Amino acid sequence: MRFNVAAAAASAALLAGGVSADDSQKVLKDESSSSTVAEAATSVSPVEVPTFTPTKLKAPFLEQFTDGWDARWKPSHAKKETGPDTEEEWAYVGEWSVEEPVVFKGMEGDKGLVVKKAAAHHAISAKFPKEIDPKGKDLVVQYEVKLQNGLECGGAYLKLLRENKALHQDEFSNTTPYVIMFGPDKCGHTNKVHFIFNHKNPKTGEYEEKHLSSPPTAKIVKTTELYTLIVHPNNTFLIQQDGETVKEGSLLEDFVPSVNPDKEIDDPNDTKPEDWVDQARIPDPDAKKPEDWDEDAPYEIVDEEATMPEDWLVDEPQTIPDPEAQKPEDWDDEEDGDWIAPTVPNPKCFEVSGCGPWTKPMKKNPDYKGIWSAPLIDNPDYKGPWAPRKIANPDYYEDKTPANFEPMGAIGFEIWTMQNNILFDNIYIGHSVEDAKALADETFFKKHPVEEKLEEAEKPKPEDNKPSSPSDLKFTEDPVTYIKEKVDLFVTIAKKDPVEAIKFVPEVAGGAAALLVTFIAILASLVSGGSSPAPAVKKAAKDVKEKAKDVKDKAAEAVATGTEKAKEATKRNTRNQS
Repeated sequence: MRFNVAAAAASAALLAGGVSADDSQKVLKDESSSSTVAEAATSVSPVEVPTFTPTKLKAPFLEQFTDGWDARWKPSHAKKETGPDTEEEWAYVGEWSVEEPVVFKGMEGDKGLVVKKAAAHHAISAKFPKEIDPKGKDLVVQYEVKLQNGLECGGAYLKLLRENKALHQDEFSNTTPYVIMFGPDKCGHTNKVHFIFNHKNPKTGEYEEKHLSSPPTAKIVKTTELYTLIVHPNNTFLIQQDGETVKEGSLLEDFVPSVNPDKEIDDPNDTKPEDWVDQARIPDPDAKKPEDWDEDAPYEIVDEEATMPEDWLVDEPQTIPDPEAQKPEDWDDEEDGDWIAPTVPNPKCFEVSGCGPWTKPMKKNPDYKGIWSAPLIDNPDYKGPWAPRKIANPDYYEDKTPANFEPMGAIGFEIWTMQNNILFDNIYIGHSVEDAKALADETFFKKHPVEEKLEEAEKPKPEDNKPSSPSDLKFTEDPVTYIKEKVDLFVTIAKKDPVEAIKFVPEVAGGAAALLVTFIAILASLVSGGSSPAPAVKKAAKDVKEKAKDVKDKAAEAVATGTEKAKEATKRNTRNQS
């Protein structure tokens, strides 16, 4: 008798639990076309990636990080000042690089400014060719952010720095005066798009940060995101993400603290009069506790009218010794003490109202009233809530044009982040909404759809027909997984109950025996003088033998382990009750 590949498949099918020979032959037939299926599965249409072309648009400041970028952008070597109350200083040790993205590259040759160091402070800036004065004009701030490693905690916002003679790029830090701060920031539950501007008090000359009261949420994704801020001369603004408006408002109404202070303020010297009564209701002073009010009456009393149910078994205990429990064979009375069977609930008690001594139940006391207190009445002396009188605000002013920001001389990124590979690109600072949109059309709106396709291609495909349990597996669909899952299920059950394992997964026990029989038959055929089998046949026979031995060993180990654990559990449980 020759041993061929079909015999090996048939033997494996026996282990799989009674699979027919026809099914085994079908598996062998399907294997011949597996390479064709694999090729078809991997033949995904490539995504067409556009090529970067520098824009011809002009703006007061437009940065695409082309050649010569390092002549414009200078990393800071300053130390981060943390205030007079602390000695801690943070050096800006973060590293910067200009390179193409490494995650979802949507445009060939498109480079950006990249944060290279995680968990570090970073600062870099570029001076404008000439100062940008937004007075009486639209101000448009637009740039791309690509969080290639996501963002768990850190910032990705930019700052437009105030123009002044002391603006030195080497000393750019968190204390460098800025006009506008704009962009995403996330850490923990905080996730927002900042819009903060520094406003100059026209009376004192001091600057104060004004924060957008309800900022939009940042998109924390690995594809490129486009952030746009537009401020109009009429003090209105809008924020866009990927070209869609996500926030609109007014500089005069939507920022805290407000641009203009209140005309009137509380008089700091006014105090509440001592005889001022602000208690609206008081206990009725004329009320008296009724004579029949019993504060000592209990909340519950015994129900004297209750009677014992007719089927109540007074003489039956609630628990009884387990009639099926047996003293372990290895129990030593001298060492372990007298053996006592474990107790179980008395089955007779389940069929009646109850067992054991009967007592009358409790019921709510109809005479219970609790602690007496006088009812409340309106206070005749009540004057209402007290508030200090209002006086004219000595610091009041009215700035009707907060959109007339101060001139700006540079742009900077001053951030701390736990994630690296944050990429910034295609920065537009100017006055033309149309030009900013045109730049986005040339860059973002070409690369973003490509990046989304690349991201979608990396997502795991849902397995529509994935079995929900080993019982749903089919040998013909995935023989290897079928056998592995069945054997693992058998071993898991056998460790707890060997008999139950054989009942629930009989194909493993039967399959192991079938493999042994098949292997013996193969050996007998080979020894009987049949023609010499091919090397592939020898290898298949060896694989079958090893698989049979593995199955047999696992089953034996499971049975032994399950039995020993069962004995030990019974013995331990009995000792605890003795």
